Amino acid sequence: MATSRSTRFVGYLESRKNLTGSALGLAGLGLTFAGVAGPYWPVVVAGLYGAGALIAPPERPPLPDFPDPSAQLDEIRDDFGRLGEYLSGIELPPAAAGRLTELTELLAALLDPGWVAEVLVQDPEGVHKLSRAVRQDVPEAVDTFVRTRWWTRMAPGTEPPERHLERQLALLQEELGRVAEGLREVEARRQESHTRYLEDRSSG
Repeated sequence: MATSRSTRFVGYLESRKNLTGSALGLAGLGLTFAGVAGPYWPVVVAGLYGAGALIAPPERPPLPDFPDPSAQLDEIRDDFGRLGEYLSGIELPPAAAGRLTELTELLAALLDPGWVAEVLVQDPEGVHKLSRAVRQDVPEAVDTFVRTRWWTRMAPGTEPPERHLERQLALLQEELGRVAEGLREVEARRQESHTRYLEDRSSG
């Protein structure tokens, strides 16, 4: 407890409020020595110190140390590897298995650590969608299918659960396909900008 109080005290001594108040308090002492404050100099010094403490800008706490997008992609790649191990032990109907293969191939391409990642890190929303697909959407879709399939076997005649799985995987592929298209557009704009730069340079 004493250590906590001493830490807070030292923190206040180093704060902007104390430094600004002390600066104005010293100015009040200067007025006192100059004979301006008169017999009320303690009130003047204290008032100036309080005014300085009030007008000082508030302390700005440090920003949270979140991982940068490159580090996030590294973590998503690790989780994608674990997802692949999980999926390898799941038996799916042929149509759903084909959809899943196409989706995981797209994920692998987007998570490639080469130049694709260099473009992807500039798209935080795209990184978020990849993370959500790997860590939530794909495993949830497959796990729900496995559990529903068991209940369907107990109650035959209901709607086949693979239809929902196929639709879910198709929707995910469409969403990630839009991410890939956005990255392609970024590169296309970059190429067009370079063309315009060369044209302007050659005509100058």
